[in-house]
Amino acid sequence: MLACSKWKIVAFLLALLGAAIPGRAAESYPTRPVRIIVPYPPGGSTDPTARAYGNWLAEKFGVPVVIDNRPGAGSTIGHALGAKATPDGYNLLLGTSGGLVVTAAFGTKLAYDPIKDFAPIAVGVYAPFLLVVHPSVPAKNLQELIAHAKANPGKINFGSPGTGTPNHLGMELLTSLTTAKFTHVPYKGGGAATVDLVAGRIQAIFGSIPQWQPHIAAGRVRALAIGHPTRVPTMPDTPAIAEFYPGFNNTTWYGLLGPAGTPAHVVKRVNAEMKLAIENPAFAKHLETIGLQPAWTTPKAMGDLIRNDLARWTKVVREAGIKPQ
Repeated sequence: MLACSKWKIVAFLLALLGAAIPGRAAESYPTRPVRIIVPYPPGGSTDPTARAYGNWLAEKFGVPVVIDNRPGAGSTIGHALGAKATPDGYNLLLGTSGGLVVTAAFGTKLAYDPIKDFAPIAVGVYAPFLLVVHPSVPAKNLQELIAHAKANPGKINFGSPGTGTPNHLGMELLTSLTTAKFTHVPYKGGGAATVDLVAGRIQAIFGSIPQWQPHIAAGRVRALAIGHPTRVPTMPDTPAIAEFYPGFNNTTWYGLLGPAGTPAHVVKRVNAEMKLAIENPAFAKHLETIGLQPAWTTPKAMGDLIRNDLARWTKVVREAGIKPQ
């Protein structure tokens, strides 16, 4: 009887030891609800992106995945919350290029380091910008626009939702690559800029594909080129700016990250599920219907993207002398 009890104690201790082994932890993750912090309010394209991946993970994990919208301060509040969350695999962040790269490119003092304070998991979608012009502009393609702008320096007014937005920085990048001169007209949001472009009060803008497709179809604006490094399936006949000016890239992206220190087995598991998600035709189609390009990267590739984008936009900001508003 004593020997039996002894072996029961040994078995119990071995079970506890097994639970502490990383392999066992990987097998059991997750065992309770997972939170995805979204640094923007419901609406737009970030929230449905988070919910699409959240629903997929919930189904595959067998536990609830809760979307926690934490907007404010240009998305920096939510990003800071994600950076400071407990790195246990149950706190994830839908990080964006706006909060991880663009804001940091201005040298703004942030409560988080976009490179050191996160464990990248995977980019989930790209949201390419589209360069459109008013029909009154005598340019049927990008090269004609550049030639026209060079012949009439400063006469082409391009709008943006505000100084320092990705829409603005995209045109500044184009200017640096072409030496064409445009005049920036910042607005307090995209709505007024859209109205003025359609009315012909400004002549060009970088905007989202779903935002401008109805106007393109109605002939109110003309699409010239895509800011993504390659053409996109939803507009296959519209060339990428990079086809003419290699290295051009004006694409917003969203992806999942954990706080620095998130266990490797969690990163690996979530990354694998995100890959399976975009390989699912119905899932990919859903993202495309809201104007997004399904994507997947390795954790390392996402980390490299953050570093490379930060260096690129920091250079654009400095060369253009742009000050944050």
